[in-house]
Amino acid sequence: MPSPIRFHLSLVGAARQWWQDGIEQHGFWRTLWKFLREVWGFLLESTPERRRRRYGDVEYDWDYRVDTTSATISFRDRLLGTFHSPYQATEPSLFHEMVSSLNIDYRQFTFLDLGSGKGRTLLMASDYPFRKIVGVELLPELHRVAEENIRKYRSGRQKCFALESICADARQFVLPQEPIVLYLFNPFPESLLKQVMVKLEHTIRDGPVSVYVLYHNPLLEPILVKSTVLKKIGGTPQYVVYRSAA
Repeated sequence: MPSPIRFHLSLVGAARQWWQDGIEQHGFWRTLWKFLREVWGFLLESTPERRRRRYGDVEYDWDYRVDTTSATISFRDRLLGTFHSPYQATEPSLFHEMVSSLNIDYRQFTFLDLGSGKGRTLLMASDYPFRKIVGVELLPELHRVAEENIRKYRSGRQKCFALESICADARQFVLPQEPIVLYLFNPFPESLLKQVMVKLEHTIRDGPVSVYVLYHNPLLEPILVKSTVLKKIGGTPQYVVYRSAA
């Protein structure tokens, strides 16, 4: 795995890139409408009432003395998330349902979460004997919290202790040439997800390697449907499961 990459993200740069991608894909007026909708949604989520609601996912943190809730995200990082993907912690029971559905020998696979945020999925994945567990997070502050959570986490059910959080842009991250369980909680806008899927397809073809994709909140599933090297093997309205066709 590459060493952690640390960098400073510019709000202006993120907004500019988001705007350029939108213009290329959807044109000016649709992009403007989407921009106004995103800003309005961000302002609504900034109200005291909405912030109190976000504390609804804090039970996991109380149980394990970690900080993975979305309620403590800073104003700046929430705004950055508007132009990438807002952070939201995965609900534990649903996560275990997804991972348990794979019916694989976990010891042969690396669990990889792109857009891993504060690292809750990394901690939950350690309940399974994966070969190793890696999270890739764009925002340096969320990555820092994830590293602290990995350091503090203690559970009698933990079976994997090789956990790592990497601060990197998923577009530059080199996917490992080894069996992967790839977890996505709708972490990217459309243009970025397309780029990640192209990289994943190259990884599968060049390997070839066995890959499973767990896509939670699959709003952009049509991108996966178009893949020539992945096939759908299951799912619910909340998530879908794909695997490498080979």
